[in-house]
Amino acid sequence: MKIKVINPNTTASMTAKIGLAAAAIAHPNTEILACHPDMGPVSIESHYDEALSVVGILDEIRKGEADGVDGYVIACFGDPGLLAARELAQGPVLGIAEAAMHAASFVATGFSVVTTLGRTRVIAQHLVDAYGMTHFCRRIRAIDLPVLSLEENSDICNAAILQECRAALNEDHCGAIVLGCGGMADLATSISDQLGVPVIDGVSAAVKFVEALVGLGLGTSKTGDLAYPIAKPYSGILSAFRHS
Repeated sequence: MKIKVINPNTTASMTAKIGLAAAAIAHPNTEILACHPDMGPVSIESHYDEALSVVGILDEIRKGEADGVDGYVIACFGDPGLLAARELAQGPVLGIAEAAMHAASFVATGFSVVTTLGRTRVIAQHLVDAYGMTHFCRRIRAIDLPVLSLEENSDICNAAILQECRAALNEDHCGAIVLGCGGMADLATSISDQLGVPVIDGVSAAVKFVEALVGLGLGTSKTGDLAYPIAKPYSGILSAFRHS
């Protein structure tokens, strides 16, 4: 089985971290293909960043289909371009926010999300509502440090994340923590061991869910709105994205 794990930003060190987390949890017979687009933002911290990342994500899905990939993970907590990616893909496509929230709902009656910048909380809240997780999500918290600080100032960020997770348990009375950034993929086990509660990294959860769906013989429905895109010309720099 081939699973392509797409880091939607263009920071190679984060792609490597995400790839290691995915490979560590994957079945030995699963091949993890970690990648990031050739174009796009170095980090995704706004609606604007998300919008500009989607073309690169779709390009990676397009290439994956040509290479016989069985399933995909979009490794950004905003799940950018998820439905558009599903239109292109025959196999399952999961976003890490969607996967993490569902996993948390299986093991606790309430979870809190710990993410990076405060301005991204509204994006996470939109997903909570869209995924039917309003009943489960107690609070969305932020450490108010930029995404790239996870790479450049990891000790400071890791301490801030742990502190916020502890506050979530004490103040939100949640039973699980969802880590709200793909760049936190290496922290779940350590934080869970220190706090004694389930801490869910969406990269790992999404990989296991994709393995399960592929194992069940389930791909993306091609009936209705997730059917392949309608063939039509695209202009300018998007001309290569015509689906036929």
